[in-house]
Amino acid sequence: MIVALVNIGSETEQIEYKKSIGELKEAMFSIAAILNKHQKGELYFGVKNDGTVIGQEINDESLRKVSQAIGNHIKPAIYPEIKIQQFGDRETILVRFEGSRCPHLAYNVPRIRVADEDLVMDQDTYDFMIRKRDNVDYSWEKRVSKYTIDDVNEDAFAEYLRKAKDAGRIDFEDTDVKTVLDKLELIEGNYLLNAGAALFL
Repeated sequence: MIVALVNIGSETEQIEYKKSIGELKEAMFSIAAILNKHQKGELYFGVKNDGTVIGQEINDESLRKVSQAIGNHIKPAIYPEIKIQQFGDRETILVRFEGSRCPHLAYNVPRIRVADEDLVMDQDTYDFMIRKRDNVDYSWEKRVSKYTIDDVNEDAFAEYLRKAKDAGRIDFEDTDVKTVLDKLELIEGNYLLNAGAALFL
């Protein structure tokens, strides 16, 4: 009996196919590249590049190999979902992954997804991602809080202004809450950054 092959569609910038876990190293490159472009994606083992599901033998050891490869070779660390995905009579391994601490490296090399290719990232892009990650995205003080300027405690605000002026830390005369917070770079729109919330709530 001939079983018709299933096709699950073409690869995209967020979906990658590998024929088997024999391509584990290349899979790590793809995961890192997709993370650096889209922060999440999917990868299937047991599927040809054109989307044809060929399946592969799967056991606990093969799932563990995938998990260990990701744990050992993707940095910063991610914690993907790894499971068996059935298509007709064929089994594949599906890896769903997310990570926003870009740039992610595979085997110590940063890559980025372009169409269905995993290109080595250029130095300028790598440097930009490092600066963004270290200076903004993961700096608690600079993250936007849930509080607005309406939540500012007026007494705490006035006391801060008095002490800051006495200490010579500010040299402007404004007392309007929004104006002062804007000059101190403690708001984004009407929302306090975490540093502002810590000072004035």
